[in-house]
Amino acid sequence: MRVESEEIGDVPLLVVEDGTLSVLDADRTISQEDPLNDNLRIQRNKNIYGDEEGYEPSKIRALLGQIWDSFSRPPNERRYIQRLDGFILVYALLSYGLKSLDVSNVSNAFVSGMQEDLDLHGQERNLFNTFFNVGYLIGSTPSQIIINRIRPSLWIPACELIWSTLVVFIATAQNARTIYIIRFFLGLFESSSYPGFAYILGSWYGPDELAKRMGVYDCAGYIAKVFAGYVQAAVYYFLNGVGGVAGWRWMFIIDGLIGMPIALWGFYSIPDFPNNTRARWLSEHDREIGMLRAKLQGKVEPRKLTVQRFVTMFFRSWRPWPFLVSYTMLWISGTSSYFNLWLKSLGVYSVEQLNIIPTYGYALGFVSGFVFANLSDRTRARWPWLFLATLFRFVGSLLLAIWNLPTGVLFFANMCSYAGEPVWSLLITWASEEFKDDAELRGLLCAVGNTIGAGFSLWLPLLLFPTYEAPHYKVGYIATTVFDVVDFGALLCFLWFARREQKRAVTAYAKIEGVGEDIEMWEQFEHGDDKSCTDYSVR
Repeated sequence: MRVESEEIGDVPLLVVEDGTLSVLDADRTISQEDPLNDNLRIQRNKNIYGDEEGYEPSKIRALLGQIWDSFSRPPNERRYIQRLDGFILVYALLSYGLKSLDVSNVSNAFVSGMQEDLDLHGQERNLFNTFFNVGYLIGSTPSQIIINRIRPSLWIPACELIWSTLVVFIATAQNARTIYIIRFFLGLFESSSYPGFAYILGSWYGPDELAKRMGVYDCAGYIAKVFAGYVQAAVYYFLNGVGGVAGWRWMFIIDGLIGMPIALWGFYSIPDFPNNTRARWLSEHDREIGMLRAKLQGKVEPRKLTVQRFVTMFFRSWRPWPFLVSYTMLWISGTSSYFNLWLKSLGVYSVEQLNIIPTYGYALGFVSGFVFANLSDRTRARWPWLFLATLFRFVGSLLLAIWNLPTGVLFFANMCSYAGEPVWSLLITWASEEFKDDAELRGLLCAVGNTIGAGFSLWLPLLLFPTYEAPHYKVGYIATTVFDVVDFGALLCFLWFARREQKRAVTAYAKIEGVGEDIEMWEQFEHGDDKSCTDYSVR
């Protein structure tokens, strides 16, 4: 028997030699005399953990595994995944949740006394977001380039420590101009967070794990916004005027002080990438598993990013552009931030109720995000659920564009915007899998998308959603409906191109002869039926 060893698509062959698992060299030929001839076997994901074949979880674990996959995994694999969750995911949740809390604080503060205290009667509310977006736009892409040169375990926590300090300073503002300056720098230092964590999560988790983690990561924002409403209401009730400080100012003080210890923990918990991690909470064996998992999933190691490579990635290839168009539409088609202004216009709710009622929408976004991500992983499909989430956003915008509808219908329309929030995590998960062959492109996609989206957000809300038109934005809601239609078109293009690329990859697979029964695994791989290593991102 003669077996040529080579990578099949992006998936390497693994062998067991002298009891050690390793990746088979791409230029090695296995002859009859080679000692590997008798024990050559293609390894499935679970074997790299040292678990025995044929593991069957208990009924309780199998049930819990329907909610969170690690519960039903074999013991060693479960321990490894839970370790990743306990450090990478938990820190990402705390970090992103805190930043979402700050975003909600600005909106909640505006209707909780800030407008009156600072004498804000023009476009100041929109300008707060505009200055933030300017900073975010300037910082997004450079921050991801810096991560290519400086370890994210150093860069991201350092940015978050500065960010937390700036949040506290908002409480000292006596005019809108001060807040403009602080919001600019908040955007600048926050710009590394979301794309950075999307890059890190996509580097460590596999295709049957990533959507849930990205979904939960996004859900952290919804939880924080739910938390923000109740906390702002409580702060306003209990601390308003304490020490001569208004309630809305106390919220920023609390937010910033909470962020400082979380930022410090990031220096320990962020593991960088599988190929260069030095995280103390990962054993040497864990680090080897991380690298082998990445190879099994076809993920290439990060390389040095040059100007030439950047130009090639974004200006000499179709690949990033359907994603970027869709991502930009998500930036500019959201309507949920105007919900509390509509509630205030009804004139029937107290300040506490104006802070609490929007939390129903954030709770819906949390449930929707988790359910959609779970179904996406379980059905091994991204695009159907992404299209469904986009449909919710479209229906909500369309009803708001019609406007002359009963109050209950308009409430439902606002809820549709929250129900469609899973679009972010599903789109990023899908892109992470489609671009697994280029680590730098995966890392830059969200950053460049944020740059483009923030660029539009500098001026578009001022044009489409001027404060004086609240709550009925006639042109604004028509525009968001059109943006959702464009989003559908971009997603269809992404799907078509992705399927074309996968078809080309499948036809290029090497033919293996004499492997015996294991050839069935590759037949399954080509048809997308094998759970352990199939690329099912476009199924």
